[in-house]
Amino acid sequence: MLLLAMDTATPAVTVALHDGDSVVAQSRQIDARRHGELLLPAVHRVLTESGLTLDAVTGIVVGVGPGPYTGLRVGLVTAAAFSSALGVPVHGLCTLDGLAYASGIEEPFVVATDARRKEVYWARYDDSRTRVTDAAVDRPAEIAEDVAGLPAVGAGARLYPEVFADARDPEHQSAAALAALAAEKLAAGTDFLDPLPMYLRRPDAQVPKNYKVVTPQ
Repeated sequence: MLLLAMDTATPAVTVALHDGDSVVAQSRQIDARRHGELLLPAVHRVLTESGLTLDAVTGIVVGVGPGPYTGLRVGLVTAAAFSSALGVPVHGLCTLDGLAYASGIEEPFVVATDARRKEVYWARYDDSRTRVTDAAVDRPAEIAEDVAGLPAVGAGARLYPEVFADARDPEHQSAAALAALAAEKLAAGTDFLDPLPMYLRRPDAQVPKNYKVVTPQ
């Protein structure tokens, strides 16, 4: 087994290789505006570091979000392209689940990432492997009662300390954690999500209303 994992649903552009037992190589850069520029060089970097070639990959793991429209689709489209070129499956995982797994927390807690617009993408967990709510997008003040007293991980938790009083690491997503979680799920025969974007709301960029239509004379 050699899994190539990637996630671009958050400001972290992150890639990792996992051989089924451990992480072989990994890369993470934090840049909310350059997902398209940074992802493929990161793939090349982890392959070079590991001394392996792309045709050795047996499966692709990709974070499906939730996340902003533009960044999220970079990872999903790249994963689909690699899958088609290599003839290997794509395994989708919720981005929040990767952060939860990386936390190692074994008590109820929350994962919250920055959704912009003064909102967070979030979900509750019983432990680092068990999500108990669907991913959602809300203003922090609207979920204050739901998350009160719970530890929280993710960049969204650090942005709103008045709601997430017990913010813990990790702050950013790690493809290494996503790959390790996928390896566990494959070994257990657990189902994955379809590699489709989890947007939860309409994209920021929209067609202007009442725009002037120009037609040839």
